[in-house]
Amino acid sequence: MALIIKNREVVEDDWHVVRAGEDGALPAVDALLPGKVIVPFTWWKEHKASLSSAHKKEPIGIWLAPDDEPAELVEDFDKIALIAVDFPKFSDGRGFSIGRLLRERYQWTGELRAIGDVLRDQLRFHARCGFDAFAVRADKDIHDALNAFGELSIPYQGAVDDPNPLFRRREKAAEAAA
Repeated sequence: MALIIKNREVVEDDWHVVRAGEDGALPAVDALLPGKVIVPFTWWKEHKASLSSAHKKEPIGIWLAPDDEPAELVEDFDKIALIAVDFPKFSDGRGFSIGRLLRERYQWTGELRAIGDVLRDQLRFHARCGFDAFAVRADKDIHDALNAFGELSIPYQGAVDDPNPLFRRREKAAEAAA
């Protein structure tokens, strides 16, 4: 079973990410693996009625591509267990914006997972944008990647994890000390 980082711990991943085959086709609803699956959002939109009835016993997850609109998923929040955001390549940062939108604007409170080309160098940035689970690229050491969370102690900017920028935190500390 694959490993992921979830809530800053390495754990076994009991979810299967459904991706298109080499021919570009996605499986039919009745051909999905039994168990917990994370399906592409475009596929979910097309099959959500039949998928919801076919998978009533198992939770379902949705993954968003960089060009998917997260606002379209809000109406289905009650039907899904997790949202994953695909980072198709290290240099594509659109997923960071999707993560912040889901957490801040749309108030997603469930698991938010980064999938795809997820590397140690960006884990801290993912977390600051609201991600709490990370499927680190298979050729990288997941235990080493876990160390990324302790490398920087004080972020300057406000973000999902702490909306106050450093100067505001210092002001509060000075007021409390006075």
